[in-house]
Amino acid sequence: MPPARKTHEVTLNLDAGAASMMDLGKMLGQTGVNLVGVKRAYDEATAGQRGDVVPVVVTVRDDKSFELRLKTPPTAFLIRKALGGKGSAQPGHASAGTLGEAQLRAIAERKLPDLNTTDVAAAMRIVAGTARSMGVRVEG
Repeated sequence: MPPARKTHEVTLNLDAGAASMMDLGKMLGQTGVNLVGVKRAYDEATAGQRGDVVPVVVTVRDDKSFELRLKTPPTAFLIRKALGGKGSAQPGHASAGTLGEAQLRAIAERKLPDLNTTDVAAAMRIVAGTARSMGVRVEG
């Protein structure tokens, strides 16, 4: 039986289309992988989503080859983007804004591949919970 291949798996939140070499170096430097190759592959894969934060799972094998698996942007990031601001400094006491049903549905549909449900209504409830924890009121 051949020996099991060792892998190193790291999840990073990077700016789409413009990954920071400093962040890549901090998290992947000890693996010995070609950081420039990882940056180029990530930037090419996320060029159409510039301005968003796109998490990526980088799997580095023992032969220094790598594989990227892109995820959807964090829910809190999408909520802040929809509101055009930040969450509340005092969730539960001060509101940071209101998220409409159409905005909630759009965020839920975008997050659906990474959530543990296939139902849009359940995804909307998950996103609404995140919004409430940020101090954002949810309509509908």
